[in-house]
Amino acid sequence: MKTAGKVFVVTGAGSGLGRALTLELLRRGARVSAVDKRPQGLEQTRAQAGDLAEHLSLHALDITDRGRVETLPDEVERAHGQVDALVNNAGVIQPFVPLKDLDEEAIERVMRVNFYGTLFMTRAFLPRLLARPEAHLVNVASMGGFLPVPGQTVYGASKAAVKLLTEGLWAELQGTPVRVTLVLPGAMRTDIAAHSGVEVPKAAGRARVPVLEPAEAARIVLDAVERDAFRVLVGRDARTMDLLYRLSPLAAARLIQRRMGYLLAR
Repeated sequence: MKTAGKVFVVTGAGSGLGRALTLELLRRGARVSAVDKRPQGLEQTRAQAGDLAEHLSLHALDITDRGRVETLPDEVERAHGQVDALVNNAGVIQPFVPLKDLDEEAIERVMRVNFYGTLFMTRAFLPRLLARPEAHLVNVASMGGFLPVPGQTVYGASKAAVKLLTEGLWAELQGTPVRVTLVLPGAMRTDIAAHSGVEVPKAAGRARVPVLEPAEAARIVLDAVERDAFRVLVGRDARTMDLLYRLSPLAAARLIQRRMGYLLAR
């Protein structure tokens, strides 16, 4: 689906990849409803949009609040007259600790934001998307959704759930106007740790993994949307580890454990 002239809803639009997607969509001629829990982040996105901000609407809400999410499609249609695409990008990570040391509140928060937030948004907007001549659903999972990362086991489980949810929707929506794209990013330079309230271990600098800038990631994602791609791996690390995982899941898991396992050292 070409993005020009279309109305996109983007979650997590107050920072990181969500902000980069919002700005790139505006540059490509789309209109955007930007969704984020943090009003100040949305205002910063509007400021960076400059003159293109006239094609932008801001919606401050918590995607885990199902009742509030259910009112959003009407808000978007009042602002823009229609809705053609939904990008479920918002997410949080967990504290860098093993599962045995992770408290229940952190577990529930990660699952509610990453999985249930995506589910609530999808169910709220899918009837509107199905009514359009053409539409698109984009779900941002993670390389961690197919590759185990020590200290992010619940995060990985939440993103694995998003991955399979998206693949299932792709199958269910064949023969309808709605195309579906699964996004699997690797490491990106975002503030997800800070916005998740998580401290990154100082040892993380030893990982030496390639880190993609959000603006470049946004271009990759939207190019994939415009060619109706089923699946897009974002970043050299994601592409490399996807190939290795296909060849040998055990070898891929061992490599990540050796590179990242020290993050759990105390």
